[in-house]
Amino acid sequence: MHSEELEEKAEGGIVETIKTVFWALLIAGVFRTLFFQPFFIPSGSMKDTLLVGDFLFVNKMAYGYSQFSCPFSACPISGRLFGSMPERGDVVVFRHPTNNQDYIKRLIGLPGDRVQVKDSIIYINGEAAPQVPDGVFVEPRGPQGSQGRTPVCQSRTGECTKDRYIETLPGGVSHAILDVSPARTDNTPVFTVPEGEFFFMGDNRDNSSDSRVSQNRGGVGFVGFDRLIGRADRVMFSSAGTRIFYFWTWRSDRFFKAVE
Repeated sequence: MHSEELEEKAEGGIVETIKTVFWALLIAGVFRTLFFQPFFIPSGSMKDTLLVGDFLFVNKMAYGYSQFSCPFSACPISGRLFGSMPERGDVVVFRHPTNNQDYIKRLIGLPGDRVQVKDSIIYINGEAAPQVPDGVFVEPRGPQGSQGRTPVCQSRTGECTKDRYIETLPGGVSHAILDVSPARTDNTPVFTVPEGEFFFMGDNRDNSSDSRVSQNRGGVGFVGFDRLIGRADRVMFSSAGTRIFYFWTWRSDRFFKAVE
């Protein structure tokens, strides 16, 4: 075979490889933009519904699309396209109103709701969300996940423990929450949720900077509808280790676990 033919064959192989990579990236980008976005849980604010190291896909079709549906907030959309209102109790990924990072919390207050926390109990439009004791949540005390954060514990020695409750929101959605100790966010003023915005809280109540905390104090505050990215429906994979490849730290009991 002549050298010219070898060069042409090599060039053709490179071109085909570039085409394959291009189409793969394009398909992946469309999939991520329109359907599902991967999301790793970096912190413990949603325990024990979601644990540090859980991996899930965010359902982006649930609420329609906004500029934040695209990587780098590049979608040329004003407001929301094919918008569908979220439901109270949904676990939602949204773009933080001020620091532009993606957060995941539970939707507590809808537009027009009056939300207040009194002695750790949520009141929505004057109706209490009852809590029923459900044992104790136990986890290792040491650093967790790739960020090496140490959990907030109720116990001072031994394993890290937190009181666990089942909370039922108005409308009937029930889910687990954790409570450690008296905290400044256990009692709040009444928040009236503005039109077109939402009020979010973490299930790990004493370890969540959420809508109970104003944005100028590093909290979430109210979140606009256009900043909702999607709904968390199911954990696909989970690892308790600092590296995903440490297979001995995988939590197989959480694979494909529904988010409730």
